[in-house]
Amino acid sequence: MENSADTIRVIPVTTRQHKNQFLDVTRLIYQNDPHWIAPLRFEMRQRLSEKKNPFFRHAYAKTWLAMRGTQPVGRISAQIDSLQSDDSGHFGLLEGINNQAVFSALLEQAENWLRGKGVSTIRGPYNLSINEECGMLVDGFDTPPCIMMSHALPYYKSLISNAGYGKAMDLLAYLIPSDFEAPKVMARLAERALKKVNVRTLRRKHLQEDLEILRDIFNDAWSENWDFVPFTREEFQDIGQMISLLVDDDLVQIAEIDQRPVAFVVAMPNINEAIRDLNGKLLPFGWVKLLWRLKVKYPKSARTPLLGVRKQYHHTPLGPSLAFIVIEKVRRGLVNRNVSDVELSWILETNEGMRNIVETIGGIEYKRYRIYEKNLSQS
Repeated sequence: MENSADTIRVIPVTTRQHKNQFLDVTRLIYQNDPHWIAPLRFEMRQRLSEKKNPFFRHAYAKTWLAMRGTQPVGRISAQIDSLQSDDSGHFGLLEGINNQAVFSALLEQAENWLRGKGVSTIRGPYNLSINEECGMLVDGFDTPPCIMMSHALPYYKSLISNAGYGKAMDLLAYLIPSDFEAPKVMARLAERALKKVNVRTLRRKHLQEDLEILRDIFNDAWSENWDFVPFTREEFQDIGQMISLLVDDDLVQIAEIDQRPVAFVVAMPNINEAIRDLNGKLLPFGWVKLLWRLKVKYPKSARTPLLGVRKQYHHTPLGPSLAFIVIEKVRRGLVNRNVSDVELSWILETNEGMRNIVETIGGIEYKRYRIYEKNLSQS
């Protein structure tokens, strides 16, 4: 571990220079990590913009930099979401060099700010919401992150634990080959279910209506899950823009019973594969490379970031069949595009039903992300 006698200062992000340093500090931290992929700067700026990110319609946040002399060596955010069902606050966007003083100072700053707002429990990382990137990578450092999933270095978990944080929940990422063959019993159950289930693709001409259908199913399906926060209409419109730009219609599958939408899945090409060498920049020629790689070459990997089955089917024989049916439909589209690997993520470690489905069709847990928490009333 690196030690330094230099004082670590934590300063609020207030100026344009600070904002640039907040974005750029990761380049120092990950400069020797071959698996880190620089996020697109314009996307990060939009995420942190109170005007452009609809998250800030129901939440507010503060960001800080850790400085050693004039050198930024870490960063963190703290946020409070009015849609959160308990009195917790969150930290996020945590990055830092391998130095306990840096992590402790950043986390203490977030804790003090949240405590001053009346928060009794801090939880994270959420970047910035549980519906965006979340969780700290604690296992699976030897491969790059998939689209909309975070990355970290192995020392992060010990430095967070040393600051008094314990595990709240683990989120799992599974990897599965796109040409998997489902067990015959599962295929037979799905075939039987298809007698009363209709499956269709996204309707581009009715995009707004279908986006609202997806949001409604998701919010219902996940409503009883741990730390759930519903997608607002505005937030899902943001998701819809990404879907409309990156996702072909057949990579969105919606299952209906008696013309009522009851389940869906969305598969997205792994844009991280396409931007890996762009260094976070689309100008002057990065956007040309990106378009060619997405529309012509096409990534060899994909991710299913959104999947939901209505709550009424969760503990019925039809529930697993609905999940399998939409996954199987999307799988065929990915195979047709020569996609070889699909990440199914994230899945709560306590979601035994979904884990069983994924493992039954050949999914292997290959990354684990941790949500940490700390009681602020006792610290």
